[in-house]
Amino acid sequence: MVDAKEMHTFTDEWDVYGLAVSARPDKPYRFAIGSFIEDYCNKVRLVRLDDNAEWKRLAVFDHPYPATKVQFVPDTGGTHADLLATTGDYLRLWSIKDEADSTTVDLKQFFNANKNSEFCAPLTCCDWNRFDLDTVAVGSIDTTVTVWDITSTTPKTQIIAHDKEVFDVSFNSPTVFASCSGDGSVRLFDTRNLEHSTILFETGASGSKDMRSLLRVQWNKLEMNLLATIALDSDQVALVDVRMPGVPVSILSCHDAAVNGVAWAPHSDSHLCTVGDDSQALIWDIISIPKPVEDPILAYTAPAAINTVAWPTLHTDWVAITFNQSLQFLRV
Repeated sequence: MVDAKEMHTFTDEWDVYGLAVSARPDKPYRFAIGSFIEDYCNKVRLVRLDDNAEWKRLAVFDHPYPATKVQFVPDTGGTHADLLATTGDYLRLWSIKDEADSTTVDLKQFFNANKNSEFCAPLTCCDWNRFDLDTVAVGSIDTTVTVWDITSTTPKTQIIAHDKEVFDVSFNSPTVFASCSGDGSVRLFDTRNLEHSTILFETGASGSKDMRSLLRVQWNKLEMNLLATIALDSDQVALVDVRMPGVPVSILSCHDAAVNGVAWAPHSDSHLCTVGDDSQALIWDIISIPKPVEDPILAYTAPAAINTVAWPTLHTDWVAITFNQSLQFLRV
């Protein structure tokens, strides 16, 4: 049984960066991991923890360049087509088909918003809207966010979202999303009125000239007014309340090196996990904010710097992390 152990580790043949965990109830303990190979030809692999808590390699497919984001369709009802999204040079959707003893992955759709040019601006991120499964937003180094209707394969909108490259995007309703950028800001957009956006947070807002790039932005899954953001080479995580923009409602600062990822608990509005170059995965309880949150409630030290983290919707007692060539599944 998976629950009989506190930790499960899968080791691949290459460094692992991209990470996703399936949300489909009929596909438990299924993961997608993307390679980080400094070459054009990269890989994405699907693996699963079986009933005997053994790793089973389901499928592997080629991917142009390292996938900057890997995400299963956030289909908690199991009624949608079984799909995987990846970003790199373009947004791609992959169709997953399970046969009796095999899994196949085929390219379903390729999305190009700039068909007038033979060149493309690399995509840094995507977010599949869990409130509207027909919608995926992607961010690019060309400062734009493109919101795709994946059913009609047409852009719903493309906006110049920032002054510099967009590094992350995250939905918190069918129409509202936040993005963060190399310009040091988190901005809030509503697709119903894109003439206006709100700057929720800036790294240099307090008079500092240090407009440090913001690399990650993630909404609390249950408290829709709260988000977390991470700055480049920062050992802190800023929590921002949209009702009080400009100044973080709390700063989490127990990492000893740069923070690389953050994941909110899918079942609790007061818990999140942060990971970093200090090899630590920290679980925080922020129930006391705006009072200072001094220390995490749980800490795990991995064998190496942790690149990415996911807190699965299906498996709320577990978090997944990646480091070096490994995927690790940890009980919390």
